[in-house]
Amino acid sequence: MRIAVYIPLLLSLLAPLGARPLAERCEPRLATWLLTASALVLGTATTISLGLLAITGLIRFPQLAGLGHWSAHTAQRDDPDELSVALIAGLLLGAAVLMAARMLWRRARTLAAAALEAACMPSEDGLVVIEDEAPDAFAIPGLPGRIVVSTGMLRTLDETERHILLAHERAHLTAHHYAFVALTQLGAAANPLLRPLATAVTYTIERWADENAAIA
Repeated sequence: MRIAVYIPLLLSLLAPLGARPLAERCEPRLATWLLTASALVLGTATTISLGLLAITGLIRFPQLAGLGHWSAHTAQRDDPDELSVALIAGLLLGAAVLMAARMLWRRARTLAAAALEAACMPSEDGLVVIEDEAPDAFAIPGLPGRIVVSTGMLRTLDETERHILLAHERAHLTAHHYAFVALTQLGAAANPLLRPLATAVTYTIERWADENAAIA
């Protein structure tokens, strides 16, 4: 276990190096899935690795080892990790769990508020036009979602460009791009080394929506 437990940590150092090339060269839908899956798997695996390293320190104490029917002497012989390594792993594990829980709670509240806001917005075919001179457009997830466009944006675009804009924002809702962003951010919250993957996903979902708009 001594070597295997460090593999997820090593992969977390290497994965960000390939995030940007993958986002730029791979088909955006496939790149988004691969990056999201990698962030989740590595975020989970590194959390488990930190937990295992922390346990090797705890079971060095006979009182704690007895709770799990382990032998403290055997643990020290089979897993001769330094106590300082186990202590650092425990601190990192606590921080990872805390950050992931905080991010999950904030994201759940944000999505719930967005869904409620979308449900309360009067719209025509899911489109909401707001009076604002600043050019802006965005999609709000919900059941159903809404596409919000400012009057400033509509005045800036011609008819063809408006269709492209709406197709782009509609693609975000149809493909549930907000879920991919949330999941990669969850993995990055558990393991900050994975933040480049979350950044890359925000880029690939825009490419994904652009290509869907071009096809439409």
